Amino acid sequence: MKKFQNPFFVQKTGFEIFSVFAQIMLSLDSIPRLKLGHYPTPLQFLPRLSRELHRDVFIKRDDELGYALGGNKTRKLEYELANALSQAHTQKFGAKKIVTFGGLQSNHARLTAANALRLGMEPHLFYFAKRPAQLQGNVLLNEIMGARLHFIPFGKGGDGSATIESTNRLVRLIGFAFVGAHYFIPVGGHSVRGALGYVRGAIELDQQARAMGIENARVIVAAGTGGTLAGLMAGFALCDSKLRVTAIDIGPLWKNFRVSIARLATETCAALHHPRVFRAEDVSLEENRFVCFKYAVCTDKGIEAIQLLARAEGIFLDPVYTGKAFAGMLDLLRREELKNDAPIIFLHTGGAPALFAYSQDLTGFKTFA
Repeated sequence: MKKFQNPFFVQKTGFEIFSVFAQIMLSLDSIPRLKLGHYPTPLQFLPRLSRELHRDVFIKRDDELGYALGGNKTRKLEYELANALSQAHTQKFGAKKIVTFGGLQSNHARLTAANALRLGMEPHLFYFAKRPAQLQGNVLLNEIMGARLHFIPFGKGGDGSATIESTNRLVRLIGFAFVGAHYFIPVGGHSVRGALGYVRGAIELDQQARAMGIENARVIVAAGTGGTLAGLMAGFALCDSKLRVTAIDIGPLWKNFRVSIARLATETCAALHHPRVFRAEDVSLEENRFVCFKYAVCTDKGIEAIQLLARAEGIFLDPVYTGKAFAGMLDLLRREELKNDAPIIFLHTGGAPALFAYSQDLTGFKTFA
């Protein structure tokens, strides 16, 4: 493990690199955006965990981003809700009603509700499950905020039998049937507008890494709907970053998932007028390896990861998303599948409210003597 140093200056990057940053930022700034969070989010060194793993490990704190207990979806919603607000101001019918969907512990649903309400819009959240007898975690927070909750127990979907694109199209039609005209935000912000938030996030992270002298790091992130991964892939490619991203999926959710992510990354670059083509084989995704048979089911290794980071560094992961991704990262390190001694950056996407919905799984689980 290399000794970590935190210099007080940005290393010289050269005119060419600065010029690329400037061009991409100009393209990003030409697209309407609402600033819903405070930037940059911290990039922190984890000293105790690094000593234990014999590897420099950092954490990017997007869990601290935005309102309503924060999370990475804030970056995506800045572009989606800016577009929705623009349509509302032009009196386009239904634009003040926001429709999206997700699992009961969806951080995307919580942050969509919070930010829509702050903008004077009416959030409608669809869950394809029975209404729980007791609302807990994220869904409880949505109830407290006054979001309109729609529970439709289909009994299907989210099992890897349908693509994310076809599922979004179906839910958009269901939204029209239940609430009429509305502005639809795809699940998890899986859209070009959503991915733009993580092009900006990739540039932010690349600049922080350069400033801190972090070279050739591997970025690890949870993949639920793939929009964050697509945005990072596009952003790192556009700014010629030395950072590389590997995602760990958190459940057998989508058919042809790599194809969807590659397509979204390609479309995102095209929207910025800096064409890049990504193929499914370009997507570094650990799929169906560190998860249970079903989305949102706790795993023992996920709980161990939650306890490890909380006890070592005082940082909380969640059982649905980040706990599984962190557990996957630990397993890859222990198996020496993340080659060489390059630093690791874990992108913390948030989700702590879900901890309170899994008390039975978390209470009494022992990993330390």
